[in-house]
Amino acid sequence: MKRIVFATNNAHKLDEMRKIVGDNYEIISLAELGCHEDIPETADTLEGNAVMKAQWVHDHYGVDCFSDDTGLEIDALDGRPGVHSARYATDGHDSEANINKVLGELQGVENRSAHFTTVIALIMGGELHTFKGQVFGRILTERHGTGGFGYDSIFLPDESDGRTFAQMDADEKGAISHRGRATRALVAFLSTLK
Repeated sequence: MKRIVFATNNAHKLDEMRKIVGDNYEIISLAELGCHEDIPETADTLEGNAVMKAQWVHDHYGVDCFSDDTGLEIDALDGRPGVHSARYATDGHDSEANINKVLGELQGVENRSAHFTTVIALIMGGELHTFKGQVFGRILTERHGTGGFGYDSIFLPDESDGRTFAQMDADEKGAISHRGRATRALVAFLSTLK
């Protein structure tokens, strides 16, 4: 089985990615690679951050790797939090604080339409490839569900049966999510390399 490094130490992302990729590739985390450094994410776009992280891992370890960056873009907030989604309220990936900030900013706002975008940057054989997935929906006025991570408990996808991502199991979420779509595009590409 071919090994490929996923430039993340986010256990939730790693689990989701491994479920979607299946048995075709062994997905290795940064920690399993022996990398414990804080990789820079200073670009002003999701694609820029994904490419930056993948390039950093490739440059330092010389391995085939991929990275992703995901953002929640809310129409009424002019696309915020966007590229700053993970660190919207604090510097520390505090999902509860991020959700509270979004709900506070949307208090009394009728237009709650939003979308998630994931961009995956793959460096394989020294070549860069990017893949994008999106899902559209709206932001609820309160949390629903305890699963998932990030903004999952307040995002209601248009394609769902009335449940947030936090109310779905991993397979249900992966079938319609931004990350699921970007990952399936990645997997489709990888399958052409065999």
